[in-house]
Amino acid sequence: MTEDTRPPRTFKGLLRWATTPPQAWGVYLLAVILVWLISFYAGSLKPKKAPEASPPPVTAPRT
Repeated sequence: MTEDTRPPRTFKGLLRWATTPPQAWGVYLLAVILVWLISFYAGSLKPKKAPEASPPPVTAPRT
């Protein structure tokens, strides 16, 4: 059995890994697809119906 002396994984290490050239293309493509999916989902939602608001009653002008 070998000893694993690598430091624990951190967010900084993950960020460094994700910004190296081969992985960066995949991360960028994944981000573009995620943004497209979220905007597609948001655009397909039906707007909530506003309560039926009747126009104010018409009154005669005062002179």
